[in-house]
Amino acid sequence: MNYLDIVLPSSDDKSYSLRDFNGKKVILYFYPKDNTPGCIIEARDFTSLQNEFKEKGYTIIGVSRDSIKSHKNFITKKELNLLLLSDLEEKLCVAFDVIKEKMNFGKKYFGLVRSTFILDEKGSIVKEYRKVSAKNHAQTVLNEL
Repeated sequence: MNYLDIVLPSSDDKSYSLRDFNGKKVILYFYPKDNTPGCIIEARDFTSLQNEFKEKGYTIIGVSRDSIKSHKNFITKKELNLLLLSDLEEKLCVAFDVIKEKMNFGKKYFGLVRSTFILDEKGSIVKEYRKVSAKNHAQTVLNEL
């Protein structure tokens, strides 16, 4: 299945595929988990820079494997203004190849690697950032647009 056709539920109680954003440029960022330190930093940065991204014609969409309930809690608790998609079945995560083997305290597991993709108006990937550090990442992306 083409990544543009994968439909996921969102924090605004709708469902979207990336095809729904045809004609718009998109910042698609994948993050490991709601309400964790790095993810809070990244989400707050994207929220605070949202107007600058909009001025350049970009819509920001966050994706994690968390539930919609978790996303809504994250948005409320951290005062975010972002559209977050829930990828419980990892369909979009797999399509963008962001699930990788990780190591934590000597244990191997598969986790979501923080990554960002810039999509053009047709949904094609024009730039990708993989294994990014949360701090200042949103500003780096904005500066490079």
